[in-house]
Amino acid sequence: MLSKFRRSDRSLDPIGPSFWEETMDKQLLEKKFGLMGARVKVEQDGTFTVDVRFDRKGEYFDIRVPDDEQLDLSVLDVRPQLRHLLLMSSVGKFLCGHDERHWFAAAVPGNASNVKTALVELKPVVVRLAEERKRIRTKDRFRRRNDAFIRQGEWFFVPAPELKPMRLLVMRNEPLSRGAGSKPHMCEYIYRIGGQTVYVCSERPHGITEAQYHKLIVTKPNARLWRWRVMKRDMQVYARGRVWHSDHKSIYLDCWHRVLMNTENQAPAMRNLVFLD
Repeated sequence: MLSKFRRSDRSLDPIGPSFWEETMDKQLLEKKFGLMGARVKVEQDGTFTVDVRFDRKGEYFDIRVPDDEQLDLSVLDVRPQLRHLLLMSSVGKFLCGHDERHWFAAAVPGNASNVKTALVELKPVVVRLAEERKRIRTKDRFRRRNDAFIRQGEWFFVPAPELKPMRLLVMRNEPLSRGAGSKPHMCEYIYRIGGQTVYVCSERPHGITEAQYHKLIVTKPNARLWRWRVMKRDMQVYARGRVWHSDHKSIYLDCWHRVLMNTENQAPAMRNLVFLD
């Protein structure tokens, strides 16, 4: 079913001819979200966003629609048992659902047409290959744990028991972060390999390369005072031991596991997210 939210043409009707259509479509959207046990609020305000917020009744999905243009919203699929739905807009697709303790919204890359294909699209290639190699049954590929991986939120952990890192390079109680503004997952043991050196500060939160940094300093000398941190981007990261986060049940990795973030950062609606560590 298609839900359309259009700006009212008040020059033709003081109330707006699309007022009743908007109201009915909002009710339809509320019904779709209600099928998976969620509340949703839609407001015309700023740029298009999908978020999870809190009020006195608890969590709800907050959808902001631009007030200066037409925007069509389509609920492509609802899976009440999974407590997930796939929402399509002109800026991209979003998987909305419940994971362990909280509701979430994730931008979806690729050509997903329903909830299950969206879940597949959010898996990194390494995870899909591990499922094939382990011959994981289809129904088990949507679990948070199988022989190919363990998942906690947006992070996948693929077993790599053959890895034997140098003890001096293993860090303890280290964060896993998908970028600025995210709440990190904490790992008891972390080992990092490779990656690109980047310079990060509040003015350049996603990082710039060393060449870009030196060019910036030449053209803007005051940039030296921006409290830069030298970090690594797109490293291969491995974890072992306990992994914890306030929104998720803690997991325990009994051997080294490769750490991979879901593919949300490849979605059109999430181009500004990067893997910083």
